[in-house]
Amino acid sequence: MMRILVVDDEPDLVESVALGLTLQWREVEVLSAASADEALDVVERESPDIILLDIGLPDRDGFEVLRELRQFSDVPVVMLTARDDAMDKVKGLELGADDYVTKPFNHLELMARVRAVLRRHDMPPPASRSPSFRSGDLEVDFARQEVRLRGERVELTPTEYKLLYHLVRNAGHVLQHGTLLAKVWGREYIDETDYVRVYIRRLREKLGDDPEHPRYIQTERRLGYRFLAPR
Repeated sequence: MMRILVVDDEPDLVESVALGLTLQWREVEVLSAASADEALDVVERESPDIILLDIGLPDRDGFEVLRELRQFSDVPVVMLTARDDAMDKVKGLELGADDYVTKPFNHLELMARVRAVLRRHDMPPPASRSPSFRSGDLEVDFARQEVRLRGERVELTPTEYKLLYHLVRNAGHVLQHGTLLAKVWGREYIDETDYVRVYIRRLREKLGDDPEHPRYIQTERRLGYRFLAPR
């Protein structure tokens, strides 16, 4: 049975979201928490499969919860907020959120976002034409879904790995923002350019790639990104 944790201090919203989730999936248990401390306690005790996390909590904001959560768990997180602020969205994604939904939201949209996040985390690796890819010190093992840099394993989230996969499979070619969004997140995310930018930045940090002097990922202004062909 799938467990979904809803973290929000508005009882009516929690009840409404819980109803929508149980109508969407028969085998689902909805857990709830009204504060940051309670949320972290529930995560450690119950190990939910996905978390819907409000930014505006009474004791600490959701960003702090997410930052602490990422120290011990990679559970998928969808941020909920009443503030339609692009900087909030970017901050949440940079801290490790998987998605971001603005209140008031349509419940069908929320369910679609939850499904998309779960799909990305559960999706098997894309079929590959060759067992691995090498470029300088970087090796991507498609069969094992492992990335190594100078022989050391690089820990990537499922979304980061999928983004890197599509970049290296098209090395030497520009992949436009919309193409990457459709391939990695789904066609419903095709206008969410911030998602690509944030995840590219995260990949660069993990690969030690300087955007001013790239060895791997090159920005093509107003178009997208190119993984530089192996030299």
